[in-house]
Amino acid sequence: MSSQASHHPIDQTRRAGRALDAANFFLADVRDGLGPFLAVYLLTEQHWDEARIGLVMSIATIAGIVAQTPAGALIDATRAKRLAMVIAAIMVTLASLSLPLFPSFLPVAVSQGIAQAAAVIFPPAIAAVSLGIFGHAAFTRRIGRNETFNHAGNAVAAGLSGLSAYWFGPTVVFYLLAAMAVASLVSILAIPARAIDHDLARGLRDADTGDQPEQPSGLAVLLTCRPLLVFAVCVVLFHLSNAAMLPLVGQKLALQDKNMGTSLMSACIVAAQIVMVPFAMLVGAKADRWGHKRFFLAALLILPIRGALYTLSDNPFWLVGVQLLDGVGAGIFGAIFPVIVADLMRNTGRFNVAQGAVITAQSIGAALSTTLAGLVVVGAGYSAAFITLGAVAAIGAIVCLLALPETRRGTLQAQGKTAAPASVIAAE
Repeated sequence: MSSQASHHPIDQTRRAGRALDAANFFLADVRDGLGPFLAVYLLTEQHWDEARIGLVMSIATIAGIVAQTPAGALIDATRAKRLAMVIAAIMVTLASLSLPLFPSFLPVAVSQGIAQAAAVIFPPAIAAVSLGIFGHAAFTRRIGRNETFNHAGNAVAAGLSGLSAYWFGPTVVFYLLAAMAVASLVSILAIPARAIDHDLARGLRDADTGDQPEQPSGLAVLLTCRPLLVFAVCVVLFHLSNAAMLPLVGQKLALQDKNMGTSLMSACIVAAQIVMVPFAMLVGAKADRWGHKRFFLAALLILPIRGALYTLSDNPFWLVGVQLLDGVGAGIFGAIFPVIVADLMRNTGRFNVAQGAVITAQSIGAALSTTLAGLVVVGAGYSAAFITLGAVAAIGAIVCLLALPETRRGTLQAQGKTAAPASVIAAE
């Protein structure tokens, strides 16, 4: 009896890990809603111009900005993290499925705004559940595994979308989204509720040292932690550069061959997602040893190269090939982002609201990106837009190199010193 009891927490953690694997795989398609397929659908099926597409995507993103930080605060406060994800998945799916029924500007803007606002729950919730189950020591490796399954899910969903769209048309992506949503709900509910340490999940307790402040830090820590502010600026510049690149590529492909637009977009996504898998695994395996800042800097430096290469040819095979670089940058960024925030917010109890705040900054960059790119395309063409976006990322890389400190705790521990408390990092 005692033997079974002693093995119970281990078995529970293993079940939680497998359920998290499945949830990340199936939520990959759900958490982004229609994603880049929205631009292709509106361009080819509804005959919208690039500026109008950019505007509606920016409006939807603004709705996500409004919801992001409150979503992080909710995940910090609630013990019903699984229920929050279930409700969000249902809302994203219903909002996206309404698009073919109400394809005019206002309903599309409203439905995509709802989808974006609901989807902001997923990143902090998944990271919080991961931290609450596995702790800081295993967090980097677990996040790498989360991102690996997320990218694998995206690749499978995009591949299925491309093949199905070739035979049945672009609207097939709506049916695929619904199927993935059902599977994601089952996976989320399979995570054992008792496996989640909710104090640890918000960064209030350090499982490695046993430290646990009596109360969470004040929200002012979000404004007084200088490295967090620098990181937020870099994240804004990353997404101001990155967010519009894939939709622009999709539009170029669709204009060359309307019938193949969605399928070619799927090829771009599959190519990138396949590359993201090993890079997410690399972050999980090596970031604690090589340094967290180095990986983030590498993600920023990929974007100027990618933007310049897009201008060299309109050949579909070339564009899909260049899209492989998106897999390098996004694969690294997705895996290292929650790790750096967890580094900075350790022992504060504000891990998820900090994620929400930084993702709010990220969303501002993404919203401006699609609007900026649409305007530059209309005024100066696609090549000028790609160069502009690449230059933004180059600025972000300079800021990261000069102003962001290394956040990895292992640097100090390897020298036989005690890791700096969160209050010390917040004062840097």
